[in-house]
Amino acid sequence: MKNIEPHPDSESRLWLEQTWGKIIGKVENMCESIGADFPYASYHGKYNREQADWWTNGFWPGLLWLVYRETKDERLKEAAALTEARMDLVLNDFFPLHHDVGFMWSLSSVAQFKLLGHEDSRRRAMTAASHLAGRFNPAGQFIRAWNQPERVGWAIIDCMMNLPLLYWASEETKDPRFRHIARLHADTTLREFLRPDGSTHHIVCFDPETGERQEALGGQGYDPDSAWSRGTAWAIYGMALSARYTGDRRYIDAAKRSAHFFLANLPDDGLPPWDFRAPWEEGMAMDSTASACAASGLLELSLLVPSSESRMYFDAAEKLIRKLDEQYTAWNDPHEEAILLFGTANSPRKTHVNVPIIYGDYFFAEAICKLRSIKDTFW
Repeated sequence: MKNIEPHPDSESRLWLEQTWGKIIGKVENMCESIGADFPYASYHGKYNREQADWWTNGFWPGLLWLVYRETKDERLKEAAALTEARMDLVLNDFFPLHHDVGFMWSLSSVAQFKLLGHEDSRRRAMTAASHLAGRFNPAGQFIRAWNQPERVGWAIIDCMMNLPLLYWASEETKDPRFRHIARLHADTTLREFLRPDGSTHHIVCFDPETGERQEALGGQGYDPDSAWSRGTAWAIYGMALSARYTGDRRYIDAAKRSAHFFLANLPDDGLPPWDFRAPWEEGMAMDSTASACAASGLLELSLLVPSSESRMYFDAAEKLIRKLDEQYTAWNDPHEEAILLFGTANSPRKTHVNVPIIYGDYFFAEAICKLRSIKDTFW
């Protein structure tokens, strides 16, 4: 009898399903200890908690919805919905919100509305989209970052990830104004942030009156000309998302350029330094969250390019997530709430360095979900 060789993807499929099972178990345990709260960074095995206005507060309900979508676990649904409702404190009381309302309400309210059709969630998401649109500076064609008076003309690469809230709002209301703002900001980012080699500035400052570009700042990167690794991941994923909503080829090309820069500079173990151009030093800050975000962005990109290129980006994402899974996850530590280790929030300010961070968990789980979904295309 002729031996039948196993399908080359069968081992990969097994790994995917086993890892997804671990994520489900981990998130169920996290839900027991975190509940309807705002986790951010983990120390000594436990996530700290933030206030209701903190920019990462959408990632925890987003993670819960990722798992609920498959398991229909009512405990996860309740915790996600209650966390979202707790953010009403800052959404409805004229609190000085910021540019990251996309992160906060896309992953919570838009997710719940798409899954369950809750009108309260739609209202919250539309309110947040209006806040974000209100931050647009027509002279410079950018969405303002932060609220400090001295930063009135600042924009940041991170905001590319908030634009889907505006694209969704236009689709939901049939009003193109939200989409126009998103595209104008994306065009400014393409022109003023991305370098020819695919790296990106973190902060670009404009004259808020004339819109004229003034300077770039290092921000969370090493210096103005450096390459903050999570900033590159924001560029990959953010440009791919704008391409998905608009079909604009320029955004696809930008995402590809940043993807190639990220992969070319990535260490063999998949764990990037906080800045690709920072001088190497013993014990320096690393950032697994950059790799998890980049992998999810690469998978988004794989759906936008011709079939001759698609497999390349898919395989790069799968390889990256497997490396993180093998070396930088907390599966074997029952005392650690988090999933992904070695994240860094802000190395220049020495804020949460080489610790688990909630958006690392979210992007890791999101990438696994995408891998499971897209895998069948190559089966």
